[in-house]
Amino acid sequence: MFREYFTINLTTPQRKEGRKMKIYKTEAELMKDVVNGSLVIEDSITLKFNMTIRINITAWDITAWDITARNINAGDINAWDITAWDITAGDITARNINAGDINAWDINAWNILYYAFCCVYNSILCLSIKAKREKHQKPICLDGKLKLKKASE
Repeated sequence: MFREYFTINLTTPQRKEGRKMKIYKTEAELMKDVVNGSLVIEDSITLKFNMTIRINITAWDITAWDITARNINAGDINAWDITAWDITAGDITARNINAGDINAWDINAWNILYYAFCCVYNSILCLSIKAKREKHQKPICLDGKLKLKKASE
């Protein structure tokens, strides 16, 4: 099923005082806020549904169970499963990540599957990490390190 792509945009660089997080309970509710192919958000969003629309996401913080998107650009992402072409974020906390390229500050996840590049400024903590492409760059942690954790951690 084809859907038009739209973008969730953060319109201001700083969170405004007193603003509340926008919570979407259904895809239909989210689509009501789309104007001219864009969803403009001036703060954080919480998705209380599994998002299967392939969109670009740019927001202050994103909290969701599962995210399937084209590109994700956010301050922090907290989700169970993330599937995206490319991810650029501050901190990522997730169960499973399946992405094209990842650029983040810290990643704490169960399983990470990336296409060719997974670069973080600080550290990666995960159960497993694997590249999809035969010719790829090993994960890079500039100031920290990659640590494989046990399922009990």
